[in-house]
Amino acid sequence: MSRWSRSSWRDFPIRQQPDYKDKESVKRVEEELAKFPPLIFAEEARSLQEKLAKVGRGEAFLLQGGDCAESFNAFNADTIKNLFKVMMQMAVVMTYSSGKPVVKVGRIAGQFAKPRSSDTEAKGEVELPSYRGDIVNDADFAPQAREPKPEKLIQAYFQSAATLNLLRAFSRGGMADLTKVHNWNLDFVKDRALGQRYEELAEKITQAMQFIAACGITPENTPQLHETVLYTSHEALLLGYEEALTRIDSLTGKWYDCSAHMLWIGDRTRELGGAHVEFFRGIHNPVGVKVGPSMKEDELIALIEKLNPENVPGRLTLIVRMGADKIGEIFPPLLRRVTAEGKNVVWSCDPMHGNTFKTENGFKTREFDNILSEVRQFFQIHGAEGTVAGGIHLEMTGEDVTECTGSQSCNITVDALASRYHTQCDPRLNASQALEMAFMISEFFKQPNR
Repeated sequence: MSRWSRSSWRDFPIRQQPDYKDKESVKRVEEELAKFPPLIFAEEARSLQEKLAKVGRGEAFLLQGGDCAESFNAFNADTIKNLFKVMMQMAVVMTYSSGKPVVKVGRIAGQFAKPRSSDTEAKGEVELPSYRGDIVNDADFAPQAREPKPEKLIQAYFQSAATLNLLRAFSRGGMADLTKVHNWNLDFVKDRALGQRYEELAEKITQAMQFIAACGITPENTPQLHETVLYTSHEALLLGYEEALTRIDSLTGKWYDCSAHMLWIGDRTRELGGAHVEFFRGIHNPVGVKVGPSMKEDELIALIEKLNPENVPGRLTLIVRMGADKIGEIFPPLLRRVTAEGKNVVWSCDPMHGNTFKTENGFKTREFDNILSEVRQFFQIHGAEGTVAGGIHLEMTGEDVTECTGSQSCNITVDALASRYHTQCDPRLNASQALEMAFMISEFFKQPNR
């Protein structure tokens, strides 16, 4: 295998990159980014990898979720806080049911770039470059808006830094305190049946906390009851940005991409001989790969061996995104092959991307029942094979949006999508739907084959 450096990816073919007109300006921005402080510490990434190793053994569960694409315009404290709250709700629901710790990883503080199925999009007779996320260009359908702007890389860095700062404050400053589980219920969820169901669970946890407090175990003397950790992740699509934030860890002498704790490669950029795989094989963060319906057994094994040649537990997460109508046929042979080869991987289910469709009135959406069906089949397949269904990967928000149809908690119809359709790119579960999904997953944990 050729010698790796943080820039060796530049010698490989690459997909899904913006076409910057001013290449010198891009170079200057990347050089400036390389001088900025890292966004995360290597020890945090190592801690996450240790927890993911437990996920792979079935000793913990992975909850990964957040925005399809973070927005510059919608950036504010309430949006971050609401996502934090709903992820805490989901985690406590699943922990209570499974008896296992939940490893919380947000699609946040860096999830700005989006791969697209086409380089251009058209409205009528006008054709423009596709919107590729706020880190590249703007969503407005206008020539100047769609022009890639290198300075957006700098803006993405500073928004990520501010987001991380607030997340750490929430995680360690008292918002994660288990005596405050009632406070995590968002106002627009409280009055719904699902909100009442959560309140009933929160009351049971409160009673348990009162009991252990009487035994002398309190948040004041037991930090695990007062604090949590929410790790960050994003699809590492723009490798110039990732290279600039890749640093040598002073403790181990190894390279870490310090833009996030965990990075993943998308289904459109996972070619064995491509730039993204080349970059990922040299960084020591825990990493993920999206596994779509076109993945072949030999290709998957080759990817695993290239990205995790030492077969380190927790290093590699395979994020399955097949679609509810395909997972039952395509996934089992892949799972059996990886198991037979003795590969240490975390299996996670992305039930969002394979279940997207467009309505007659032009909205891209996902049906809640299809999302749930893919998750259910994912668990059933693992149960039948005697393997570990390790986690869930969701595009979701803490806001009361109307982007995915269905669910018992809010029953959004196709006609209602227009009322609060705010996504930058793909449709997300709203807070009610995400919490409902957590309750449904908690039922899977109780099944005998689990």
